[in-house]
Amino acid sequence: MSYPEEGSPQGGVISPMLSNIYLHEVLDRWFYQEVEPRMRGQAHLVRYADDAVLVFADEQDAKRVLTVLPKRFEKYGLTVHSEKTRLVRFTKPGAVGKDRGESFDFLGFTHYWGRSRRGAWVVRRKTASKRFTRALKRVAAWCRLNRHQPLEEQQSMLSRKLRGHCNYYGITGNYRSLWNFRREMERVWQKWLGRRSSAPMSWHTFQLLFRRYPLPQARVVHSALVARP
Repeated sequence: MSYPEEGSPQGGVISPMLSNIYLHEVLDRWFYQEVEPRMRGQAHLVRYADDAVLVFADEQDAKRVLTVLPKRFEKYGLTVHSEKTRLVRFTKPGAVGKDRGESFDFLGFTHYWGRSRRGAWVVRRKTASKRFTRALKRVAAWCRLNRHQPLEEQQSMLSRKLRGHCNYYGITGNYRSLWNFRREMERVWQKWLGRRSSAPMSWHTFQLLFRRYPLPQARVVHSALVARP
């Protein structure tokens, strides 16, 4: 076992705190004190720990900052992620609606343009496909290791996992992804319950068990329609 003398451990609880402290000086203050006043159009910064989105009304402003950003980080011994750091054209689609621009992922959500119930273009968010797949793989790994546990215990733990998933991803407009995740959890659970014996469990048999040991319904936890105090 080795203990690094520099940096913080990957996934360590101290990492987000150190990121907030360090990047507040390296990025936040620099952006609002030096970058924003020099922009031709509006500019905004949204950051959580070491993930950030810089928003510009003017494309030339965005290109200028994208050029100097790596140099700013290098000055403090940091580097930007070469694959994640990119310029995204995220403009409201035209009247015809053919050009919806690009989508982008941030904090586990894919941000994209979609229609509201009244037909207006609005920014929508859904669970990013990579996060969806990763979360489902974790559920499958747990079901595989615990398939011989009593059904009551499996139901309790899987219910907690589903509620935890909804507590984060349960936002307005993302119900379809939540519903799909719950459905895939059922299929994964059926698969590994069927591995408890040599004979695979049919979907009908699983549905009978599911009526006795149901998972909670997927639900939206954070509503954008509720006024905040």
